[in-house]
Amino acid sequence: MTIEILPATGDRFDDAETALDSGDGPACQCQWWLLTNAEFEKNTRDQLEERFRAEFDGIRPPGLIAYVDGEPAGWVRVGPRTAQARLGRTRDVTTATAEPLDAEDVWAVSCFVVRDQHRGQGLMKHLLDAAVSAARDGGARVVEAYPLDPTVSKRSANQLFRGTVSVFEDAGFDVVARPKPDRALVALTLRE
Repeated sequence: MTIEILPATGDRFDDAETALDSGDGPACQCQWWLLTNAEFEKNTRDQLEERFRAEFDGIRPPGLIAYVDGEPAGWVRVGPRTAQARLGRTRDVTTATAEPLDAEDVWAVSCFVVRDQHRGQGLMKHLLDAAVSAARDGGARVVEAYPLDPTVSKRSANQLFRGTVSVFEDAGFDVVARPKPDRALVALTLRE
């Protein structure tokens, strides 16, 4: 099995759509963390797709696409936390983070999708490693994430779009806080 992780650029939009074809990916278009709840609810699926497509033509790729043997297999959103508006309005984040909410050098890994046929192969770990590298290359000082802990409360694979605590801990992230027993805020300092 050959795994390649590439930035989500304009020429790879169709691959991202393929990578998002499992779980809530098609309906969400990875816009959940970018919009307030009211904004998200008033957008149609087509409007969310338009917003997602526009991100691919922006200055910074909105995430990374995993390819397994050349086939799109997974997705991770990574970028400045300030660009993900819902994070700054989410109590589990605002009460738990040690970082100023307006810090441009704090990046967030907020969403994973692994296609059904590629689950259980460690692809989330590969996506996370690549996301940390992208954050470092993009100037991040700290990378945060908001994973769930399925050892505390059983979750379906679809509900694990935030990632799992164990994958982040294995990648060197520290648990900063547990706003709820099955939720964590984790952080990795890349530079002081």
